[in-house]
Amino acid sequence: MSGDLGNEVEGYLLWQARVAEAEQRAREFAGSLEWLTTAQREEVERRYAADSLLRARADLERIAARCVSLRAEYEQRYAELRRRCVGVALAVCAGFTTLAALLLAL
Repeated sequence: MSGDLGNEVEGYLLWQARVAEAEQRAREFAGSLEWLTTAQREEVERRYAADSLLRARADLERIAARCVSLRAEYEQRYAELRRRCVGVALAVCAGFTTLAALLLAL
């Protein structure tokens, strides 16, 4: 449970850092457009930051989807490997049991 809270806090802090970065980049971009009025500059900053955050969100959603698919793939591979290991162990035990039975019969 505490791991979930830690992940949520970490995610929140990372997103806030992304928001601050987008706002800073927007200010820098709009600052280079000296001919803009104050209202126009604010609008450009707002739109630039919103676009940056929209792209960042899409990137994060794509990464999260890939993580989910990788997890499912690894879980499937682990289950297959576990079945193989159990099968090999049972085969080895059956082989030793058969060998022991044959040796005792002699």
